[in-house]
Order: sequence, then C-alpha cells, then structure tokens
Amino acid sequence: MTPPPGAPVVASDLDRTLIYSAAALAFDAPDAAAPRLLCVEVYKGAPLSFMTETAAATLAELAAHAHFVPTTTRTREQYARVRLPGPPPRYAICANGGHLLVDGESDPGWRARVRRELTACAPLDEVRAELSRAADPAWLRKLRTAEDLFVYLVVDRDALPGTWLKERAAWLDERGWSLSLQGRKVYAVPRPLTKSAAAAEVARRTGAGLVCAAGDSLLDADLLLDADRGWRPGHGELAADGWAAPHVTAVPERGVAAGERILALLREAVRPE
Repeated sequence: MTPPPGAPVVASDLDRTLIYSAAALAFDAPDAAAPRLLCVEVYKGAPLSFMTETAAATLAELAAHAHFVPTTTRTREQYARVRLPGPPPRYAICANGGHLLVDGESDPGWRARVRRELTACAPLDEVRAELSRAADPAWLRKLRTAEDLFVYLVVDRDALPGTWLKERAAWLDERGWSLSLQGRKVYAVPRPLTKSAAAAEVARRTGAGLVCAAGDSLLDADLLLDADRGWRPGHGELAADGWAAPHVTAVPERGVAAGERILALLREAVRPE
C-alpha cells in the first residue's frame, strides 16, 4: 500500500533506535523468554543487525500510512546492507543528511546544496589532520572519512580520555564542527550537515502535514527538535545526558525492546482515526 497524498513523514534513525547489533540487544529476560528476532543486515557473510519480528510487522503497517524515511549517519554503502521489512522506502537520508536518496539514488540538487553550505566550515582535510595528530594509537583503532563529508574514529572506549573529547570538541566548535561519541565511534561532523534539514526537504516534497522522528544520539537531537512529535529510547547519548524536549517522549525500554516500543508509538501517531 502506498501512503496517501499529504501522509505524515516518519524520519527515524536506524542503529540503536530501530535496529540493533547482538551486543546492543539488551535482553533483560531469560533466554527462553527472549523475543523472536529478524535479521535485517548481513556483513561479511554474518548476521549483524536485528529487530524483533513484532517490530518488523509494525514497521510494515506504519509504512502503509506514512512516508517512512530511514535517517542515518551511515554512508550509502553501509545503508545498502540494511534490508528492512516491506518495499524499499522511496526516500532515505544517509551520511547525516549529506545524501538524500530518492528511489535509491542520491539527489544531485540536494547534494549540491549541502556542498555549498559546508563551505562555511573548516575544510574536511584540516579536521582529519588534527584528529589524526591528536589521537593516541593506544586507543585509536581506525580513522575514517565518510562520503568526503565527515570524519569518524573507532576507539577503545575504556581507554579514551574524557579530556581528549572535551579538548577536541572545543577545537571543532571554533571551526563550525561538532563532536559526538556513539558506542565505539567518535564522530566529527560539520554543523550544517544535519538530518533535520534533509527530513524537512522530504516533508516539503511529499506535502506532509505531520513530521514524526525517532533517535538515540546527539546527532539525532536536531531531527527530534524539528519534528512535530518525537521519541527516544531509554539508552544512548540523549538518555545519558537526560536530554528532553516537550514534544519528545522518552520511552523507558532499552535495547531492541525500545525499538519495538517506538515503532508501536509511531504507528499509533500516524494511523488514521
């Protein structure tokens, strides 16, 4: 079923919001009581990400009433590994808003707009060089550039000094960039590169009268703030910081149960009376 004209837009983060690695499932019941899982991502021949079967069915129902828009910091290549239930979404947002996919292809007009806006920030090469210089090989595992738009580090989180994060965040802030710690990854992202701007463009193109959003990290905060209604799980950066907004509901569930709960609330929010 195709959403009707003017149907709501549901822009949701993926990792640790709707889909979960085995390490992030956070089961709080005996194994025999654990929910049945659906694998939605395979990497190097092994299952990587999951959602509950109940969540999968709910997502399929939600997509019949709204424009469901996966909204992720993943690169296009990383997003392509994810196989969500139902037909592929017409729109998807990758690289934290750097790419707006329409029927699987990056929209050239949106890409050009993003590139123009990023000229107000320090160049990517300068930021990467500084992070590489300042990182300690004792805790740095990888340093990557994503889509020629932003930089992320894979780190040993237990060994990563909190002072390093504060110092780098201050350095980046002066240059128009922001810093976010998510699990074992530290993201350095230009401030104009936002999920919310891309989601607003989808809402404009679809004529949506209602925009709903979900996310768990600081990189999702702008998306949640700009939405008409939002939801976040009981885990993640936003939960750890006690982040709140009047129109954003914090569900108490953690792990894959939070994803199931958020999808149920999204379905209720967009389902016609």
